[in-house]
Amino acid sequence: MSLRFIGACSLASGAVLVGVGHTPVERLRPVDALPAHICGQFREPIGFAQLSTGQYLVLDRRAHTVFSVDQARTHVERLVQVGLDKGELLQPGVLSLAANDTFAVSDAPFAQERIQIFFDSGTRRGAFMRPVRAAPRLRIGPLILSGAGSLHYTGTSVLLNEPESGALIAELDVEGKVTRRIGSLRPTGHEADRQVHLALNLGLPIGTPDDGVLFVFQTGVPLFRKYSADGRLEFERHIEGPELDGYIQTLPTSWPTRETGDGTHPLVPPIVRTAALSSEGDLWVSLMPPLTYVYDQKGNKTRTVSFNAAGVLSPTSLFFSTVSGTERILVMPGCYEFPASPQ
Repeated sequence: MSLRFIGACSLASGAVLVGVGHTPVERLRPVDALPAHICGQFREPIGFAQLSTGQYLVLDRRAHTVFSVDQARTHVERLVQVGLDKGELLQPGVLSLAANDTFAVSDAPFAQERIQIFFDSGTRRGAFMRPVRAAPRLRIGPLILSGAGSLHYTGTSVLLNEPESGALIAELDVEGKVTRRIGSLRPTGHEADRQVHLALNLGLPIGTPDDGVLFVFQTGVPLFRKYSADGRLEFERHIEGPELDGYIQTLPTSWPTRETGDGTHPLVPPIVRTAALSSEGDLWVSLMPPLTYVYDQKGNKTRTVSFNAAGVLSPTSLFFSTVSGTERILVMPGCYEFPASPQ
């Protein structure tokens, strides 16, 4: 997958319904974007979010920097800069912005996973390292999406996918202490092969407004789970649609391995790119096919969405903002803003 950046200046809004098999697909078009002269200053932007003040945050992986863009989209500043020290970044992976306008960034100095938390000014609030991982790493293009790459920051705690611990999710305080583990690993039929079993339990934890956690599996049979605030499993839902039928019917039973810097791991391809929760509590799941499924708070699929700008987009980052007065989805690649509701 290429993360080639596409800038845009003037974009039309609207959503068009088209048919794909028996599933209606809403074709969303952007209502705004960071202008081309702003986007041209980024080398490899992978994260895009917006503070309650209207200020934008852009994580640039190749520049090892978090940039700030003013609400008027006229000025760019370096908020968090490249470096090895605490408060600086090297090989960043994920930007996660909480509702209280503090944000967390995962990076990997000297191949050691680190999570840092910042105030909206870019001042460091805290930082901690993570132990060397024993589980496979899930990659989509240059992005590492497991371990610290699965980071979800709630404003008071950090959620990570750590199946090697025996649980799907680890919740940590802002100093890096594990406060609880949530969710049992799903059965895979490959329990005898630990590496494959762990690889099929990789995914994304997402905090919910009721202090529960959603977990979206990114590999194997696509599904998600909802856990309550006390860690109890509330429900499990399969991620299904005609676009995924061929994938599910042809799931392999064995996988090749690859030697990496942290060991030999099975090459288990993902089916889910990313996922995020809207302000209404709807779960948006971006798939490897260029479509996004939307599920309500009870786990029912309500929409199938295609993001279209300068061609069809496959989102690698989703962030929901209500700064404009109506909810918008900030999408990477491209630094686009899409309407969350049908137009």
